[in-house]
Amino acid sequence: MPIFERTGEPDLHYVVDDFTDPWREAPTLILQHGNGRSAAFWYRCVPYLARFYRVVRPDMRGLGGSPGGFDLHREMTVPQLIEDLAALIAHVDARPVHFCGESLGGILGLAVAALHPTLLRTLTLVATPVFINDTMKQSYALGRGSRVEAMRELGAAKWVDTTNRSTRFPPDTEEGLLAWYAQTFAGNDFEVQLRLVELVNEANAQEFLPKVTLPVLGLYPEAGPITDAEQERLLAASLVDFRIARLPTRYHMVHMIHPATCARRLLAFIATHDGIDIDET
Repeated sequence: MPIFERTGEPDLHYVVDDFTDPWREAPTLILQHGNGRSAAFWYRCVPYLARFYRVVRPDMRGLGGSPGGFDLHREMTVPQLIEDLAALIAHVDARPVHFCGESLGGILGLAVAALHPTLLRTLTLVATPVFINDTMKQSYALGRGSRVEAMRELGAAKWVDTTNRSTRFPPDTEEGLLAWYAQTFAGNDFEVQLRLVELVNEANAQEFLPKVTLPVLGLYPEAGPITDAEQERLLAASLVDFRIARLPTRYHMVHMIHPATCARRLLAFIATHDGIDIDET
């Protein structure tokens, strides 16, 4: 898998999925994972998207295949995560790309769109909050003083399995998916995940919203526990060009619960900017 090697900054791992026709120069679509996850968590959407787009799935610094070993407090900040993405996008394609981020990945996408507008053509937000509200912070703390305390006490796998069943997936989700999610999540660097919790709890994308001028699509649950009506109102009121599509679930991981619907909505949105026929028969 490709590694974006950098001098003075952590290297970044990314995955490329490309099943487009080899004689065409396909546009690039970036799929950015959310908090504590990795590129692997997009696997359900990739088959639908990679037929029409060159799909690039980055791992945030220290997660997935991206190596760690850096100082977590000096070298893992929100501005650094934003600049990681900007550098990677410029590395993988000289042209502007389409960007799709889920949850924290969408917050970072909003920042890139505001600070580096020439890098992106469109932006898609998948269950992306503008900020994490106090109710969710308390919910993820599971009765402890904080989410970090809960994760340290329970361990990554137990903590994520518990919260999966309350906020991320519906009760009828197959046990195999829940087990895979917990195992894959727990396979990441635990200290990096804890540092990201600190960052995401303080992150707030409101300052970026008025500066985002490109077309934005939101793929959101009908009544999500993390992305509530207040969050949607902020997006609709502040973004210049915003449309929203709601998925028939109240759970957070809409791209894993309804991968085909999410992928088709995304394709229909970005293909209008490229003149690509996505209705193959």
